[in-house]
Amino acid sequence: MQANWIGKSYGVRFAFPYTLDGKAEKLWVFTTRADTIMGVTYCAVAPEHPLAAHAVRNNPELARFIEACKHTSVMEADLATMEKKGLPTGVNVTHPLTGEQVPVWVANYVLMSYGEGAVMAVPAHDERDFVFALQHGLPIKQVIVSGEESGVRNKDSTSLLTPNASLSEAMVELGILVNSGKYDGMTSAQSIDAIAADLKDQGLGDKQVQWRLRDWGISRQRYWGCPIPIIHCEDCGAVPVPDAQLPVVLPEDCVPDGSGNPLNKRPDFINCQCPACGRAARRETDTMDTFVDSSWYYLRYCCNDNQQAMVDERAGYWMPVDQYIGGIEHAILHLLYSRFWNKVMRDLGLVQCAEPFANLLTQGMVLNHIFSRKSEKGGIVYYAPEEIELYHDANGRIDRVTAKADGRPVDYAGIGTMSKSKRNGVDPQALIEKYGADTARFFMMFASPPEQTLEWSDSGVEGAYRFLRRVWNFAAENEQPIKDGMRLKPDWSGAAPAVKTVRFEVHSLIKQANHDLEKFQFNTVASACMKILNTLEGIPAAESGPAADKHNRHLLLGEGISLLLRLLSPIAPHIATCLWRELGYGDDILKAPWPASEAAALQQQETKLVVQINGKKRAEVIVSKDANEAAIKTAVLANADIQRNLNGKDIKKFIIVPGRLVNIVLA
Repeated sequence: MQANWIGKSYGVRFAFPYTLDGKAEKLWVFTTRADTIMGVTYCAVAPEHPLAAHAVRNNPELARFIEACKHTSVMEADLATMEKKGLPTGVNVTHPLTGEQVPVWVANYVLMSYGEGAVMAVPAHDERDFVFALQHGLPIKQVIVSGEESGVRNKDSTSLLTPNASLSEAMVELGILVNSGKYDGMTSAQSIDAIAADLKDQGLGDKQVQWRLRDWGISRQRYWGCPIPIIHCEDCGAVPVPDAQLPVVLPEDCVPDGSGNPLNKRPDFINCQCPACGRAARRETDTMDTFVDSSWYYLRYCCNDNQQAMVDERAGYWMPVDQYIGGIEHAILHLLYSRFWNKVMRDLGLVQCAEPFANLLTQGMVLNHIFSRKSEKGGIVYYAPEEIELYHDANGRIDRVTAKADGRPVDYAGIGTMSKSKRNGVDPQALIEKYGADTARFFMMFASPPEQTLEWSDSGVEGAYRFLRRVWNFAAENEQPIKDGMRLKPDWSGAAPAVKTVRFEVHSLIKQANHDLEKFQFNTVASACMKILNTLEGIPAAESGPAADKHNRHLLLGEGISLLLRLLSPIAPHIATCLWRELGYGDDILKAPWPASEAAALQQQETKLVVQINGKKRAEVIVSKDANEAAIKTAVLANADIQRNLNGKDIKKFIIVPGRLVNIVLA
């Protein structure tokens, strides 16, 4: 996206000579398709081009057209779809290679802000030029054909095409030149080099790199924003404010009233002395765009206590930023500005890093239902979710919507991005008051991967709330066993197989969650928290059994809840912190080590095998990890489900895939 915005283009800049009022002039153009230069049938200039301004002097119709163009969009997306309009200027320019006269038109699809404000028009090989030529009856000359077309593979062959070849649409692909004189038979790449060289020999052009990006105007006629430290003096001009007088501080009692920049109404701010000559002067009232501040604010985190300089040597340690997380709408503007600003500071020796951000994660947008109604004046009135009544059909889909205020129907416009204008946002304060902040956080982490869109769901929020209540209730119900488990010395050597299985599952989930966390898959980390709770809830009761079973159960609860709360803490910090303290793990969960899986816990003494009969799953059996084929066969055939499905039938094959499955093939 940034590369497209910057718009680096490799092409040829060249001129069409012409004479105007007895003076030799040149109409400069830039093109990335110099291979099509022999197909030029007209040139087009932007309405603001000096040649257009000259042409309107005796052409009222052209003057009206140019004035109308000033009120049309200059966005590329709009230019691509708008009707291509234009008028001739009455001026002809000379083709630099053929010497032919080429008419110049003013066209509404040419931008003064890009390139030279003029284009060579090749209707046969440019879609916009093609449409324009058809509308205005201009010639269309094809000079490129595909390499597969016969008779045009080398410059000695005879072209099958005439200069006025009929085309149903512009042929925009690269190919082989025809109808191009000495360049016939060349490929597009070969001809660009040859044409650029010939133009250079005539002093009319050369290869050039061009950019779409334009200068960034940072001044704003607003009260808010960083003051521009410039003083305007009638004798000395624009004078920088001396370092000793920095920073320039804005008055804090300005009240914007909508009638312009309020700083212009503050003589106590405006009137000052020129630092150079001491005479009366005027302080600059424009302020900097707030993008200026956001382009380097992150650097101040490195040394925010330095009151004498923007940054110091500590920036060399902390920069670049390890991870940037932001919306896709910042991918061009904010990130691009930040990169430029960082490079300027690097060139000034203020920082050492070439790029400010090492990694980028663009989070998705939050979606919600949109409800609206046409007003009596024809406008659209949007309704907030709490202002409407929903009625669902038998399948749970929205069937009818009415407004609570008047009971009249409201249109349902489907799902869309949450926005203030559509009034489909969710009030976080109301959500926090009803469910707590942890619920909102957990739902948003669980509902979708961070880079994808998230569809808001009230039922999903309630599900997150129920899960956190389960965590709390489980901890409360097992408070004493958990506290006992924390005081016990870990020893799993004599643990029952069921306890080892639960511990294996918990540590496996921790291992996977840490892997997912590194990949920013926060939704699966939240899911792992839910799975760990499910696993802990499945710990077999042993309060009235042997002491060893009770010991291992408490030990497992103490370890399991500790792992769960630490994994949960970044997502639901309030409940995790509270339970951590109440259960006696410590005062601050943020100071506890991050949960890690234990290698010993991931070692299983037993393994689960899926058992199939003729390829269909019929049972699962648990055998020793070291069991041989005979032991596995004995365990499988002893299984009640397998015995019932065999029903005395003969076995043809007994296939064992170690650690995974057994397949019994019947005769």
